[in-house]
Amino acid sequence: MRHPVLSALLTGSVMTLSACGNGRSDADVQRAVQSVNVVDESNLNDLYLTAGDPNEAVAYFQRASSENPDRIDLKRGLAKSLIRAGKPTEAIAILTAITQSPEAVPDDKVDLADAFIRTNEWDRAEATLAEIPPTHETFDRYRLEAMVADSKQNWTKADSFYEIAAGLTTKPAGVLNNWGFSKLSRQDYAGAEKLFVQALTYDPSLFTAKNNLVLARAAQHKYDLPVVQMTQIERAELLYTMALAAIKQGDVSVGKALLGEAIETHPQHFEAATRSLAALEG
Repeated sequence: MRHPVLSALLTGSVMTLSACGNGRSDADVQRAVQSVNVVDESNLNDLYLTAGDPNEAVAYFQRASSENPDRIDLKRGLAKSLIRAGKPTEAIAILTAITQSPEAVPDDKVDLADAFIRTNEWDRAEATLAEIPPTHETFDRYRLEAMVADSKQNWTKADSFYEIAAGLTTKPAGVLNNWGFSKLSRQDYAGAEKLFVQALTYDPSLFTAKNNLVLARAAQHKYDLPVVQMTQIERAELLYTMALAAIKQGDVSVGKALLGEAIETHPQHFEAATRSLAALEG
């Protein structure tokens, strides 16, 4: 498979080179064609890493790696594709081999630590991160450091790493949401609310942050919806989340009222809210 635009560029380049006359040797033309092929392949690799079916990307990089066993970039592509395809265990074997290669870079260990976290191997993730030089300061490295610190309930370290990570990216919504959830788990509801609001200023469409924000507010007995961008369906779902939180805290009458509002708000039949209200009234 070849990206159509890249194929056109490659074909055009070959035709142009062929028409250059006798001033070029065959070797010059061959080298030029090879350089265009490298650009073409590089773009194709990037395309598979960021778009399309992850299983197709796995198949592509498996084939490319078997044909070019010395290419570490193709192995990296295979490992990343396996993670995208929900196969972190398979990715660990490849990333472990990559990190032991003379061509390895610190980001390879970051990727390995990420794979360990995805398989719930927190101690191995921590040990891998500890092997990375402190001078390697990247968003992904500190995001993972924060998650590991969270898993060990080392809140001081977690807060420090989350703050550093958020400062190293122009799109911090996801890490701010994770930091807020950490605060939520510690029952620092006001701190969590602040972080969820901050996350939504960067990405108003992040529904997870909206849902977490409602949970943080409900934990403080704030049963009005926050002023954030939401669709009608999202509004109904957030009312439902708030209702369940209220009921769990013993504010049953408030919860029943919120369930009724969620049912009325939803543009379709809201089965989950209807069942919950029927159970309460029954």
